[in-house]
Amino acid sequence: MKKFDKERMLIAVAGPVIALVLAIALTSVVLLASDRNPFEPYRLMLQQLSYSDVQVLIVNQASLYYIAAIAVALGFRMNLFNIGVDGQYRLAAVMTAVVGANVNLPAPLQVVLLLLVAMCTGAFWAGIAGVLKVTRGVSEVVATIMLNAIATSVIGYVTLANVWGVQVGDNMTTGVMHKSGWIPGINLGSDVGEIYGLVFLAILLGIGYWIVLNRTRFGFDLRATGASETAAAASGVDARRMILVSMLISGAVAGLAGLPLLLGDTHTYSLSFPAGLGFTAIGIALLGRNNPGGIALAALLWAFLEKASPALDFATPTPYEKEIATIMEGLIVFAVVISYEAVRQWGLRRQQSRVGAELAAEAAKKNSESKGVTA
Repeated sequence: MKKFDKERMLIAVAGPVIALVLAIALTSVVLLASDRNPFEPYRLMLQQLSYSDVQVLIVNQASLYYIAAIAVALGFRMNLFNIGVDGQYRLAAVMTAVVGANVNLPAPLQVVLLLLVAMCTGAFWAGIAGVLKVTRGVSEVVATIMLNAIATSVIGYVTLANVWGVQVGDNMTTGVMHKSGWIPGINLGSDVGEIYGLVFLAILLGIGYWIVLNRTRFGFDLRATGASETAAAASGVDARRMILVSMLISGAVAGLAGLPLLLGDTHTYSLSFPAGLGFTAIGIALLGRNNPGGIALAALLWAFLEKASPALDFATPTPYEKEIATIMEGLIVFAVVISYEAVRQWGLRRQQSRVGAELAAEAAKKNSESKGVTA
């Protein structure tokens, strides 16, 4: 492997590693300040990895995080901050649940219909922000934040009893979806649980994301426009069109984020459906450096912190607060920003010194050749 490739790999790996080390160190400082053992929580959570049921929970949760993070990463590649993934996936999930409860087609057609409903809903909601940006110059950050709030209100309206809501106990739901739309998973036993069937969709999305970005003209145009709209325009790329298309694709992927849970477990949308997934996905995409492999590892790490943290309640003689995991997640995001900038500056200095050395060597060579000619 060339020296340049080794250094580029080092720069790519150094950021996440430094971020994790900083997060663990800062969390340990918090524990020490609270007069608690700074290592015991990590031991307790790592022990959970040996339990099959926890492993299944981690994989299932990671599939949701992964899809949402891919949606965020698509925006990042275009230099767009799609902070509206949370509203897009929740609105897509509720509309998919409504269609699944009121339409009953043969299983293959039903599943395709539900996937299309989720993707179209997410794309439509993200497309609003895209249209506002390319036509009126409205920041996608502001637009998507507002759309998150509007999505919450739309979901509240959709689940009203006189619209499509169905009261089940103290919970308002969209009603149970027809079984033709359920997607079975891999059942590992009653004591272990079931891996969602749409975990494989998350894997396919990751592969597709890599292929599109690195092996297609569209991916090149997307990365080029994200790096410099002016340079992309000079090469014939319509930057405004790329912004709109990127937002639509990001929203369509975001719309799929809740489906592993919806079609594989709950089969209805209710007040207990998880919220905040889109905001978590931002940290995961950052930690994974918008790379499908890195995002997968980051999604597994986040899912591990979430599903292993309940073990802290059973620590003896004094339980630890589960919020330790939340603190660690927040510190990881904080450390990511610092470590990536530090690594970027280091890499820039290395490139500058290498170019300087090459120029000096070239100048010395030319000087030597000129002296030889003179002699």
